[in-house]
Amino acid sequence: MTETRQKRAGGRRPGVSGTRESILGAAQQSFAEHGYLATTIRGVASAAGVDPALVLQFFGSKDGLFDAALRADPPTRDLASLVREGAVDDLGERLLRRYLELWEAPVTGARLLAVVRGASASPSASAMVAAFMADEVMLPLARAIGADRAGLRANLTGAHLLGVATARYVLRVEPLASLEREDLIAILAPMVQRHLTGDLDRL
Repeated sequence: MTETRQKRAGGRRPGVSGTRESILGAAQQSFAEHGYLATTIRGVASAAGVDPALVLQFFGSKDGLFDAALRADPPTRDLASLVREGAVDDLGERLLRRYLELWEAPVTGARLLAVVRGASASPSASAMVAAFMADEVMLPLARAIGADRAGLRANLTGAHLLGVATARYVLRVEPLASLEREDLIAILAPMVQRHLTGDLDRL
């Protein structure tokens, strides 16, 4: 018993694969169900069946765990591929539709909701979400388009999409929250398209 405890407290359990993935899965579920503030290292460790020290060994802190959970198989990972699926001229509409679909699907919507709520609960989490959206989602998308000032286009597009999602799905601001998805797409797609491919000097 003592030897087993020492192994669990001392680090990765020898011969056991997938421990990190189990912790990440438990963390993603906890952040989605309980939010950033209520999620604890001890609770995630218990759900994953490991010692809390092992969670800290892999991720260093709760912020580190949140960042890793955010970047592990993110729901938004395929957004950049939209560039290859059609013409650039209607990319804004396709991007907006796919993004709203992710928010409205039960599993991906819960994860995205946890991300936004986590960002509002902690300054460090907010910085991680902003960096993730820019580096992993919007910047690759902007670069794939081949337009000028890709970084600024990524910032503008990400801020626009995140702001709309926060108002519609998190804060439930009316009448935006009840607006039919296709009506919302028709209204917002030209603005998203302008951020992606339009003349930024005229924005």
